Amino acid sequence: MGERKGVNKYYPPDFDPAKHGSLNKYRNSHPLRERARKLSQGILIIRFEMPYNIWCDGCQNHIGMGVRYNAEKKKVGNYYTTPIFRFRMKCHLCPNHIEMQTDPASCDYVIVSGARRKEERWDAEAGEQVVATAHEEKQKLETDAMYRLEHGTQDQSKLQRALPTLQNIQEAQSAWKDDFALNSLLRQKFREEKKVLQEEEKKDLALQTRANLSIPLVQEAEEDRHLAALLKYQSLGSYEDKQKQKRNEIVDRPWFSSTQLSSPKTSDTLKKLASVGKSPPGKSLLPLNSLGVVCRKSRDTKRASSEGESNTSDATAQVNRQDSGASEALLDSSTRPSGGSQKAEGSPPSSFAASLVADYSDSASGSEAEL
Repeated sequence: MGERKGVNKYYPPDFDPAKHGSLNKYRNSHPLRERARKLSQGILIIRFEMPYNIWCDGCQNHIGMGVRYNAEKKKVGNYYTTPIFRFRMKCHLCPNHIEMQTDPASCDYVIVSGARRKEERWDAEAGEQVVATAHEEKQKLETDAMYRLEHGTQDQSKLQRALPTLQNIQEAQSAWKDDFALNSLLRQKFREEKKVLQEEEKKDLALQTRANLSIPLVQEAEEDRHLAALLKYQSLGSYEDKQKQKRNEIVDRPWFSSTQLSSPKTSDTLKKLASVGKSPPGKSLLPLNSLGVVCRKSRDTKRASSEGESNTSDATAQVNRQDSGASEALLDSSTRPSGGSQKAEGSPPSSFAASLVADYSDSASGSEAEL
């Protein structure tokens, strides 16, 4: 960095290369500038990147892997001939300081203070990864022949167990061995599909132009053809035509519902009424009670009642009995033949007159008499 900053820079008139050597010595500065401000203490400022996920002990916040800090780097020891470095940095979320150092024995970083590690490690041997051989084991393999033989036997058995898997991998890779032929076959297939797509695009464009459509057309499928064959097209009338059709249906609709005319009770009653007027002579007519017709009578003379409520009730009961007797006499006279009717003309007129209209003169007579 010092050379980069010293190249093509201004050289003062009193600069002597034989005396000063470089611009850094001339200016009494280090090539690393501010990074070397603690170099006299054996500390160098570097840019440290977090190797794994941790939690800060000061603020309990999570610090993700890959977060970078300005850390103080210094040497604290050796693992055989490999130096061990320690890094001290300040948390960006709190005043807490975190210290980490290298672990050459396990090829990892160890937290010294200020944080705790998020445990995401696994066994390298279980994952069949390359494990660094320990120094003691390596020395034992070199000196002990029996241990080396046992170790070789274990390696051979492990190879036999992994051999089928390796063969399957080789067979799968052999299909892609001739990459030129595979590339040619793939490009030929792409050309054929491209021609088909271009033809379909021309057909779609012609249809859109003919039908004046601006929407993209979906690729035709067999199900679409089947559904289109099942459709039946009908002419859609205008609103006025539909309203006219509804009015015609209302005009043609019968006034009486078919359910009322076809009910058994109504039909039986109409038949009975028709038979009353058209019955031949000498045949008895049906009684009016069977037709559901009530006969009422009216008295010519008005009877006054001065006895009170008890006498009025007795009179009402007597009138009802007389009404029933009169209705029976009327029915008997109506069922007689024509000869009997002529004989009845010469007889004295009855004091009661039969009527099919309801009459309430009996009930009103009592009130008039009281007045």
